[in-house]
Amino acid sequence: MKIERIRGGVSLRRTIESGTEEQRRAVLDIIAAVRARGDEALKEYTERFDGVRLDSLKVTEAELERAHAAMDAEMLQIIREAAANIRAYHERQKRSSWWMTNEDGTILGQKVTPLDAVGLYVPGGTAAYPSSVLMNVIPAQVAGVKRIVITSPPNQDGALPAGVLAAAYELGVTEIYKVGGAQAIAALAYGTETIRPVDKIFGPGNIYVALAKREVFGHVAIDMIAGPSEIVVLADETAHADEIAADLLSQAEHDVRASAILVTPSMKLALAVASEVERQLETLPRRGIAQAALEHYGAIYVTETLEEAVDVVNELAPEHLEVMTAEPLALLGKLRHAGAMFFGRFSSEPVGDYFAGPNHVLPTNGTARFSSGLSVDEFVKKSSVIVYSDAALAQHGGKIAAFARLEGLEAHARAVEMRLEKGE
Repeated sequence: MKIERIRGGVSLRRTIESGTEEQRRAVLDIIAAVRARGDEALKEYTERFDGVRLDSLKVTEAELERAHAAMDAEMLQIIREAAANIRAYHERQKRSSWWMTNEDGTILGQKVTPLDAVGLYVPGGTAAYPSSVLMNVIPAQVAGVKRIVITSPPNQDGALPAGVLAAAYELGVTEIYKVGGAQAIAALAYGTETIRPVDKIFGPGNIYVALAKREVFGHVAIDMIAGPSEIVVLADETAHADEIAADLLSQAEHDVRASAILVTPSMKLALAVASEVERQLETLPRRGIAQAALEHYGAIYVTETLEEAVDVVNELAPEHLEVMTAEPLALLGKLRHAGAMFFGRFSSEPVGDYFAGPNHVLPTNGTARFSSGLSVDEFVKKSSVIVYSDAALAQHGGKIAAFARLEGLEAHARAVEMRLEKGE
């Protein structure tokens, strides 16, 4: 890894993949085809892109039961424990409707309502992600969403990964479809003969999935356009170089565009971590991916002081931030921007990915400066409630009418004054 002494700001923000014009046209064609021809278009695209011709798009109850039965009992217990931790954490995020009554009899409030239906896209390809099933489904269930739909591209044998199905079975999700890519997003947004549309779409995917989510936004809601994974480790001379190297590689192995950065005031630690990364890379199964990520988006920044290192971290605003210093929690108040913060050497980032309880769906590409990770809030909507009393309108109606006329909206003013004139 390259080591650089710095003073002043740095930036992690990479160019957000907006796709080529050819890719965008391809996505628009796919969406149009799904809207026009429904299930048949889905089957054609599945055969073209995933190499399998499906008779039925829906995962059957028998398939779910087989996948669950085939899962190792110890692994199932781990999934259950992880699910319990995730549920307990998200239960604390639940919002309730609230009301306030003024002395004049006016009632004001906010009604919190879960979304009717949400779709979760689970990517396929080189890895299966049952953890994504847990992290997306559980907050939706806590919020009270009644209909939760999963779509995922099938393997060439026409099945979905057993881990994904087993996790869904554990959570009681049974509406699952073997559809991936932009065509899955189109189906979730507009519906087909088999798949009814949803109100909001969640989950990451490749560039075609990202472009499709952008295209359907407005007709339905989306969670975010997720970028490649990121980790920043803030450490001082007390940290363990081998542990930091392992944590940097844990994110670098995700994707060739993943980012892994160490920020430290210790040149000794920087040199030791760089050496450890090279040593650990030698035996990493996904070495090629990790090495490419580190070459393009990996770095070790050495600052003059720990205070400067904190400033650099805040400028980076990473998805994941690990703090490995002599007194990590002493820095909590100074750290402002990160999707998730991990304090102390035993709080390795994978602890949050799988088991601790907080959500692992987090803002990337510096957007932690203004956005948050996935939570129960993403699965509800809020409605204002106004019950104005006659006394309140008599007291404030003239002011409301005056405000309306200030904006040139005479009908607004008359709507209030009509009631004042009646005096009822």
